[in-house]
Amino acid sequence: MGKFINPFTDYGFKKIFGQEISKDLLIDFLNDLLKGERVITDLTFLNNEQLPKYDEGRGLIYDIYCCTDTGEKIIVEMQNKSQLHFKERALYYLSNAIVQQGEKGNEWKFNIKAVYGVFFMNFLFDHCVKLRTDVILADRDTGELFSDRMRQVFIALPLFNKEEDACENDFERWIYTLKNMETLKRMPFKARKAVFEKLEEIADVASLSKEERRRYENSVNVYRTSLCVLDAAEQEGMEKGLKKGLEEGLEKGREEGAKEKSLSIARSLKELNTPIDVIVKSTGLSEEEIAAL
Repeated sequence: MGKFINPFTDYGFKKIFGQEISKDLLIDFLNDLLKGERVITDLTFLNNEQLPKYDEGRGLIYDIYCCTDTGEKIIVEMQNKSQLHFKERALYYLSNAIVQQGEKGNEWKFNIKAVYGVFFMNFLFDHCVKLRTDVILADRDTGELFSDRMRQVFIALPLFNKEEDACENDFERWIYTLKNMETLKRMPFKARKAVFEKLEEIADVASLSKEERRRYENSVNVYRTSLCVLDAAEQEGMEKGLKKGLEEGLEKGREEGAKEKSLSIARSLKELNTPIDVIVKSTGLSEEEIAAL
């Protein structure tokens, strides 16, 4: 086990960015992410489990859900493997955060606050060719901003390959540190920015209590097992998809293969007694589809 926690595990990610004692780390990262646009001076963590507005609706569980001092809502997610309709899922998350702002009565005039989605991805989606993809609501022809009430930022970690001394700004320094943290022997950039000293304290495995260490090790086991299961299921899904593609056409084969992949992943994760919300997040399947397996 490395000197620092793995930020790609559920426990590690929330330990660094999702607790009150370390919220200055999240504030600093977000300010580096949005540098030149706005400055966040404080934020409040919200309940990351969002219940549906009506009985038949579907609830959501975000990794991190918070509100800035000026009312904007920010969702921060870590996604380790590709899944069906990932971009659509991200859009659904933000849309839900907007809908949750609705108020009863005639006095409410749709004065919604902006919603930001920040998605760390340990994979590449279709046509992803750069580290950071910013999605805004803009006029198609002029590119002029239409509304600033919805913003998505996708961070494709596999496309970041810079070494420590090649990082050009604080955003890149954050990405370098997070991507390499589990193998680092020392925390970089401490002399440049004090927040990395705080990160060193929070992420040091030796500083974890016995209970924290147990929870972290369990999270690492789930993370590594999930990756193995996903890789195996991906291969199985590809083989089934290709076979169907030869029979019914390549496009349909890809769709069937992706579905088979998700179902195979879900079966394997259920056998490991993985929590249902983790399976939903890993596969994109509904709770009903998973329960039927």
